[in-house]
Amino acid sequence: MTTFDSISRRRFLAGAAVAGAAVPVLGAGTAQAQARTGKFPFPTDGTLRVLVTGDAGTGTRAQWAVTDAIRELHRREPLSMAVGLGDNIYEAGPNGTDDSQFATKFEDPNHGLDFPWVMVLGNHDNSAVFPGDGGWLLRGDDEVAYHQHSRRWWMPSRYYSVRVPEENPIVEFFVLDLNPLAAYLPPLFVHYWQADGQFMNEQRAWLDRAITESPARWKIACTHHPYLSNGSHGDAGEYDGIPVAPMNGSEAKRFFEDHVVGRCQFILSGHDHSIQVLEPTIASKGTRQIVSGASGKNSHGKAGTPDRANMYQNFDDVGFMVMEMTADSVRLQAHAVDIPTGTSTPEFDRRLA
Repeated sequence: MTTFDSISRRRFLAGAAVAGAAVPVLGAGTAQAQARTGKFPFPTDGTLRVLVTGDAGTGTRAQWAVTDAIRELHRREPLSMAVGLGDNIYEAGPNGTDDSQFATKFEDPNHGLDFPWVMVLGNHDNSAVFPGDGGWLLRGDDEVAYHQHSRRWWMPSRYYSVRVPEENPIVEFFVLDLNPLAAYLPPLFVHYWQADGQFMNEQRAWLDRAITESPARWKIACTHHPYLSNGSHGDAGEYDGIPVAPMNGSEAKRFFEDHVVGRCQFILSGHDHSIQVLEPTIASKGTRQIVSGASGKNSHGKAGTPDRANMYQNFDDVGFMVMEMTADSVRLQAHAVDIPTGTSTPEFDRRLA
């Protein structure tokens, strides 16, 4: 594991003081980008089977068991593409695009799953002093740069969108970077990253415009931190029971409520190492929160508050989800995986829309 001590102190201090440019990339133009980089192509047909994983990048037997189960499912019922909901490189993120962890925690476990993986940045991908603190936001740029080095890994910017199919899209995925709003080591001294700073203001403006202009039937926000969760991290605004803003995600809650809920049909998130299909609430304005954060580990933990209404939740097993989408419907499957055997059991299979 790469530790903070092994990272160039000069590079960290420079990253803490200098803001990198995060240029959002819309779904338009993905075919040309694929041709330039030799990436696996996005699907073009009218039925999509989207693998949904999160918190996968452990490199442990648990991750391999999940991907063994996914490969077997893919053999029987081919998958079109994948969404990876952050914490892609445990425990502290990568150190440069040539870091061997990209191989041991992404490429090798996912061998044979040869389709695009739309990737989200998580708090562990932006670690500074201790794993998962989210305190070195420019560290996540190593994962953005890795976009140029992998046929699978799709992360052209810290936030971006992808329309699938590119022409007459069934779905548009809006990949968001809310790490500046929920870091355990918040960016108090670098205004660029603060809640009212340039990065978040530009992301807000981009998202508002992108959702408004989207021709897709289904609009899905992809985040690492959830808006709602029955898991141990809890809801935005109450993360981990922390009474102090912004570490409790109060600014993330505001972002969701001002820019996402009521505008996207679904929010896909990780962070909590569990699988949850929550019911929409009055506050969510019909938007359904789905949590898939158990693809590399399971915390076996729930929030101390009473359960929100849900269709399914599993706090004990590792696993993954599959969303099957057409222009008329969305069907969701949740699979629990047995680590010793690498076999999966479908535990939830419902049409959600």
